Amino acid sequence: MTLSHTNDTRRNDPAYQVYTLLRIGFVVAPILFGLDKFFNWTVDWTQYLAPWIDDIVPGSAQDFMYFVGVVEIAAGLLVLVAPWIGGFVVAGWLGGIVVNLLTNNPPEYYDIALRDFGLFLAALALGRLAWAFRTVPEQKRVAKPEPAHRAA
Repeated sequence: MTLSHTNDTRRNDPAYQVYTLLRIGFVVAPILFGLDKFFNWTVDWTQYLAPWIDDIVPGSAQDFMYFVGVVEIAAGLLVLVAPWIGGFVVAGWLGGIVVNLLTNNPPEYYDIALRDFGLFLAALALGRLAWAFRTVPEQKRVAKPEPAHRAA
């Protein structure tokens, strides 16, 4: 029996719908926020950089934000092409952001750190769901036959 109905079944599967929503979100958001690191349209991103990080990275805080922007754009593109890897990469990146925010003039940014911790959990969920839904091409997928039971 082939599983040609799998695409229709997936569209109706709540877990697959959650995976799709998370994947779209973690493609679009990192790319948009990564671009914003170059232009500071929404906020001056340098205010969120902990002084100890600014002290150890070369250049200015804005120079570091350019690097952050490139990483975020790359992470969004990775989620687009390989979400089973990209989800975990984004989670790691968000973990670093949480540490940065917790150590930047405590407790000023704890609320943002909490929000980013939620995003960290969502990125982990995306990575796990992407791994679960990662399959071989449709033509090669075949249902495994049930094992025959032997009479005792």
